[in-house]
Amino acid sequence: MKEKIIKKAAEMFLTLGFKSVTMDDIAQKMGISKKTIYKYFTNKTKLVEATTLYVFNIINDGINCICAQKKNPIEELFDVKDFVMKHLKNESSSPQFQLKKYYPEIHQTLQIKQFEVMQDCVKENLRRGIKQGYFIEDLNIEFISRIYFLGITGIKDEQLFPLEKFPKKQLMDDYLAYHIRGIVTPKGMKKLTEFIQKQS
Repeated sequence: MKEKIIKKAAEMFLTLGFKSVTMDDIAQKMGISKKTIYKYFTNKTKLVEATTLYVFNIINDGINCICAQKKNPIEELFDVKDFVMKHLKNESSSPQFQLKKYYPEIHQTLQIKQFEVMQDCVKENLRRGIKQGYFIEDLNIEFISRIYFLGITGIKDEQLFPLEKFPKKQLMDDYLAYHIRGIVTPKGMKKLTEFIQKQS
């Protein structure tokens, strides 16, 4: 039952937002009493903590699977982006923004975990891209991987990138293209152009 509650809560939080969804909403949606939820989670904060960890683990496992396939490094970046967007429901309710605002400690813990996962994945991607001739040879991998993380998290700021002007999917696509164009060789640029044309 505990896992069912976490799954349903995660789905609702990502779709409707952490602030909007109440314990009553989750209980009603599951057809159980609120008391049953409180049996496993003493308060909403504990449930939010459990759901964010649950979603993080799913995304982490998925990213590891994608990276393990050792695809073309440019294609890999787009695959990771698509996978994350799919599992975050395209962030229609801005869950990261709400998490930061209403549950700052959970958000900070999650961001540290995300940074650790993304650093390994992005650095490996950069090394492979350099080795295969798609990325510039003398890149500062440590710097680029951190700037990439800063950008990915920074574009979630709705004060800088309001949803009505910057739809989430387009914003992610634009940022990824911006990141890749800054590090590619002519060979990499050709591959990026081919990949974008194939997707459109």
